[in-house]
Amino acid sequence: MATSRFVGYLESRKNIAGSGCGLAGLVLTFTGVAGPYWPVVVVGLYGAGALIAPPERPAPPDFPDPSAQLDEVRDDFRRIQGYLADVELPPAAAGRLTELTELLAALLDPGWVTEILAQDPEAVHALSRAVRQDVPEAVDTFVRTRWWTRLAPGQEPPERHLERQLALLHEEAERLAAGLRETEARRQEAHTRYLEDRSK
Repeated sequence: MATSRFVGYLESRKNIAGSGCGLAGLVLTFTGVAGPYWPVVVVGLYGAGALIAPPERPAPPDFPDPSAQLDEVRDDFRRIQGYLADVELPPAAAGRLTELTELLAALLDPGWVTEILAQDPEAVHALSRAVRQDVPEAVDTFVRTRWWTRLAPGQEPPERHLERQLALLHEEAERLAAGLRETEARRQEAHTRYLEDRSK
């Protein structure tokens, strides 16, 4: 701990500024200006340089790389697919879930989609929320509610709620995909304009 602080101080702005001023003091000594009090001059100039040095700038926080986040979401999506494979759903809900998972799989597929997605933190967050929270919560709520509905018949069937939830999640994922397509189209247009301007 003490060693790392010492090394940190050696690399600090205060030490660098102080050393520069201390070297100026040595130059004054060798030119004969400092006289017999040269140690006081060198130490004084070092201290003055250390005092006037700008303060250390704290390092910015190290946020995870969005592409690394997408790798984690991709791993979680594989786990969710394993969970969903073991859940029995009514045919209509199962069809909606298949459409949704296919769209999510396409969005998480490595390639140009991931490159564009990695540049949009909000899109990464929305995709992460869908995979880690929305889809498993909707299916798990259906499974638990279906059991209770058997004990208290006459209520609205839980599969209708599940179908609506999956339809809403599918619409959200489609909007996300449309936004990514739009971003890619704008990128292509910008590149075309750049090439046209370059050829003039």
